[in-house]
Amino acid sequence: APSAPAPAADCSDAYKIEQTVDGGTTWRMCWHYNTLSGLILDKISYQPKGEAKPIPVLTSARLAQVHVPYDDGKAEYDDVTGTDFGQALQNLQPGECPGGTIKTVKVPDRGNVQGLCTTTRARGHAYRLNDDMSTGGNGKVYAGQGKDLLVYTVNKASWYEYITEWRFSSDGTITSNVGATGSLSPYDYDGGDGRGWPIGKGDQAKAESHAHNVFWRLNFGLDGSPKAKVERYDSKVTAAPGGQGSPTTKTTRTKVTKELAGDRKDMRWWRVVSGAGKNKDGHPRSYEFVPGASTKHAGRPFTKHDVYFTEYKKCEQYASNNIGCPGGAQGSVDKWVNGQGLTHPITWVNIGFHHIARDEDQQPMPVHWQGFSLAPRDVTAMSPLTPQDLADQNGRPPMGG
Repeated sequence: APSAPAPAADCSDAYKIEQTVDGGTTWRMCWHYNTLSGLILDKISYQPKGEAKPIPVLTSARLAQVHVPYDDGKAEYDDVTGTDFGQALQNLQPGECPGGTIKTVKVPDRGNVQGLCTTTRARGHAYRLNDDMSTGGNGKVYAGQGKDLLVYTVNKASWYEYITEWRFSSDGTITSNVGATGSLSPYDYDGGDGRGWPIGKGDQAKAESHAHNVFWRLNFGLDGSPKAKVERYDSKVTAAPGGQGSPTTKTTRTKVTKELAGDRKDMRWWRVVSGAGKNKDGHPRSYEFVPGASTKHAGRPFTKHDVYFTEYKKCEQYASNNIGCPGGAQGSVDKWVNGQGLTHPITWVNIGFHHIARDEDQQPMPVHWQGFSLAPRDVTAMSPLTPQDLADQNGRPPMGG
């Protein structure tokens, strides 16, 4: 059992978010605002049906950089720490937060901004099961529609506007996406062949191609403890000799005990495992990383890897251009991976997008999204959405026929 779980959300009402979604799942968290990275979520907990107490998941979660290098090598930006990203929080109109609440954000040197939306949104099927009588079932069809808690802001960085969105689902999944919209820079229409795309009539103006390398920083606090283990899993498929029979697949676990710069590979994934609690089946709680589509940018050492695990240091806050650090940890996340042992791991996720503009990007530019999910793995003993008359099917289900 976890020792002294952290409070679900011990902040004042103005900075507290609490929402119950389908299936009786309740998400709780605090929030605060940073003049560089913008929205920061704190003390995120998850309490599904059947759990007597909230399960602490993340101590903090936030954007850690939006790195934008242009293809011609003449311009390169760190939009979070190099522009007015945090200061340029946008006022949201009521129609931008349908069915929700727009919270007031106190932005230093600007005053109050109606800039934080909390709302819920349907996501479609949460589950479906036809418990077919021909296979020993009861003949019922079980189906449920899901609803997510959404928390988001819009920040302006020069011509771009970034939607920083967090989604919390009833099954325990956390998803973060950054959506880029706004305008293409009017100063970057001189791209040469292979570095730009003609926008407008003919071939006169070529919008310069560029990358958006988005980083997130995650500080896990599973079961109220910062101590956690990191594990990597790889699966290898071996074809049957001579093409006879079926291929076999073997999955191996590698314990990540030291700081790591990790790369995607087919059938590879990582998880962060609680060091303080287990579910009712006796399995350690964990969260698995599910990265979205990404285009890795090889132009800088810190953009060459998809995920980093570093030992916690208060000063290491931004994946690149880590400004304002009196402790000397300037620079970028790749430099902090130096073989130190992991006892309180910080996770950094890098999702890239190579933006080759198109005519449809005018005007305004449609949102293009990039992000990742954290999927619960053994956080609860069964799905928190299990219908009551299937609640006894924990383990091997009954076999009929």
